[in-house]
This record gives sequence, C-alpha cells and structure tokens, in this order.
Amino acid sequence: MNQTELLLAFYGDDFTGSTDAMESLSSSGYRTVLFLEPPSQRMLEKFDGLQCIGVAGTSRAKTPEDMEAELRPVFERFAEIGATVTHYKTCSTFDSSPQVGSIGKAVEVAREYFTDQKVIPLLVGAPPLGRYTLFGNHFARMHNAVYRLDRHPVMSKHPVTPMNEADLRVHLSGQSAERVGLMSILDLEGPIEKVREYFQNKMSEPGMLLFDVLDVDRLGVSGQLIWEKAKEHNLFIVGSSGVGYALATHWKKAGIQNTAQNINPSELRSGKPVLAVSGSASPVTQKQIVSAIENGFQGIRVTPQQILEEETMPAELIEKAIQFINEGKSVIFYTAMGPDDSSIKDTRELFAKKGMSEFQSGELIGRQLGRWSKEIIRATGLTRAIVAGGDTSGFVTRELGVYGLEVLRQVSPGAPLCQTFSEDEEMNGFELALKGGQLGGPNYFSDVRDAK
Repeated sequence: MNQTELLLAFYGDDFTGSTDAMESLSSSGYRTVLFLEPPSQRMLEKFDGLQCIGVAGTSRAKTPEDMEAELRPVFERFAEIGATVTHYKTCSTFDSSPQVGSIGKAVEVAREYFTDQKVIPLLVGAPPLGRYTLFGNHFARMHNAVYRLDRHPVMSKHPVTPMNEADLRVHLSGQSAERVGLMSILDLEGPIEKVREYFQNKMSEPGMLLFDVLDVDRLGVSGQLIWEKAKEHNLFIVGSSGVGYALATHWKKAGIQNTAQNINPSELRSGKPVLAVSGSASPVTQKQIVSAIENGFQGIRVTPQQILEEETMPAELIEKAIQFINEGKSVIFYTAMGPDDSSIKDTRELFAKKGMSEFQSGELIGRQLGRWSKEIIRATGLTRAIVAGGDTSGFVTRELGVYGLEVLRQVSPGAPLCQTFSEDEEMNGFELALKGGQLGGPNYFSDVRDAK
C-alpha cells in the first residue's frame, strides 16, 4: 500500500482500548489492522486495502517519564507515515492522572512531532459504548444506568486513577497548562454553515478543544468538522474510540469508500472448547467468570505463588487444563474473583516483598498467563482463546508471538473476536478475543466460545 492512502493512524493507551478503537473503524467497513509495534513499510505492504492502522500501547499505566520513552518512537513513525488523522486513543472513561497515564503528557510529546497545528481536538464521548459528554462533563453507562463520571460506581473508585472530577477541562488542568476550549452541544446544533463558523472561531485559540457528545447524529457533525480540518493539513487528535465512530459516520455520508471485506461466518474456526485467562479484578469480569463456570467452563484459580514461578511452569495446573480441554471442556484461569477477593491483598503483599511495583507485577501476571496459554494451545490444538484485563491482554498477546490483529466478529461492544497475524505459523490466523475489565455482557466468555 501507499503510505499516503491511510485515513487514520491511532495509538491506544492500553491494549483492550486499542481493540475497541479498531472495532469502531472496522465495524463501519474501513479495513483496520492493529499492530503491537509501530509498523514498517514492509509490514504495511502485507495488507491490501488497508485504510486505518493502530499501535497497541500501555501508556495508561505508566509514569510521565515512561510514557515519553514509549510515545516518542510511535509519534515519530506516525509523523513519517502521514495519515490524514493521527489519533492518541484514550479510554472512554478518560481515567488518568498527573502521575499515571497523563493525557497532558501525551499532548506535550505530540506537540514536538505535529508542529503545524495550534489546536488539538479532544473527543471522548462514544454513544455506542454508553459514553456521553455534556457541557464538558463526562458520563458513563453501567448496566442500565448512566452516571456522572465522579459518581460512577467503578470509575470513581478506580484503584490507580480514580475519577473524582467529571468536567474533563478541570480534570486535564491538573495534567497540562494548555487551555481547553469547548465545542458545546449547543454549538453543534443548527445548519452546518453556522456550526462550522463556531468551530473555526474556536480553532483560532491555541490549546485543546473538547467536543460535547450526546448522540450519533451530532457525533457525525463533529466527525465532519474534524475531517474537513484534517484535509487542510494532517491533524493530531486526542480521544476515545468515539473519534473513530465520528469519522466513520462522516466518511460514509461523504462517500469515502471502504475496503474491508465482511468475513463469512463459515470462515470462523470451531471455537469449542476455548481457553480463557483473566488478570482482571473488576466486578464486571467477576460476574462474567461466575456465568462462564455456570455455562460449562472449568474454573481454575491461579495463585500468586504460581505466578512467581518464572523459571518453571506449574505443571499440575497446566496438565489439568490440557486434560479438561482434551475432554471437550472450556477452561478459565483467573487470578481474582472481583475487587473484594482476599487474594488481591495477598498478591500485592507478596509481590511487594519481591520489590515489584504495581506495573511490574501486572506485567508478570500477563506474561505468565501468556506463557501458559501458549503451552496449552500447542498441546491441544486450540483455535480460539479469550483474555480479560487491559494490561493482561497486551502482555499475553506478546507472549503468544502475535504482531497484529484484525476484527473477525463483533461479540460485545469494545471487545471483538479477532484473528491474529504472526510469524509463527501455529499462531497465524488464531482467533483471540480481548476485553477490558469494564467491557462485555454477563455471558461474554460463553458468547465468544459459541460464536460461529
């Protein structure tokens, strides 16, 4: 492919958030491949009709110093590729802080590579995921209720980056000195000529510009404004997968042709049985694990002592999983059963004694689950697996030797079933579903297992 053909290139600040962004684009028919590292031109040329690319990262869990080290090579490569829009993809709940996952720091680094733009648009709402922004305040749906972010049952109590401020402009002021303007819901009403005039005036003041998001129609208007500005000169933007939904809505109306081919259901491999691994402690994942066990999965708890056995593999645990799978039973490994599981405290204390930070312990958990998964997949010939947990998904995927992913089937918003790309023939074309802690319906694991 020619580098200039790319409509959009995005970096996801965590792994499952990256698959969410990929899904928002591919579900609209725009062929999108998610890479684990910035792709070379040779790698891009492997994919016909490629219109959007992503790089899955881990900046949401990093300090500003570590973020800078990770982001510089990505932004440098994206600046070389020259996609019409370059997107720093954040979580749709915008969880971040000055110390961890600072979105302000990401903007600061990006300014050095995208130097010809005074204003960086900021769009966080994503109605398909139940995320809304009104007069600068952000809201998120959980189950059948919508909560202001600082009153959300999960995000207001996030263990690392609790969201105690719903106004995203105020929240960002703790991470960046940049001014944050607002394209309010009222500014997005009325004839497009009038809306465009508001937008042009607000784009004349340096800083960032936050878009309100309430529904798909006005999301499409935001996409039109952003795309028109990007056609004047390539544009860097910050936001959730709502950015992809906004642009794709406009692309369709503008007749920008998509190239992705729908995968025929018959091309999916048989998913039964499957292996699932979870490093998530969220209450959503807890309910999903309970449901999976009720629906025929064999649940196997993983202890912190087993995780710490880096030199060897827990033979008994792996042999048990292999036996179940060979009997036609799906297996789920889990490190915790919800946020109140006593094993969480035990794990933290044990890892702290080893001198490991929170991020290091999360990485070790993910890498170990990945090593074990690869062993089990090779021993059983499995063709499908599931990973729960944002950071866990990234580390497991790397251990499996995967360099890229593409959506095969939508299962639950933000948590699709993907096919893998790998230099390892055994893992090339493998089917892998990845979900963040807050994503997926109550029967997510069995839904993926049963997908045809």
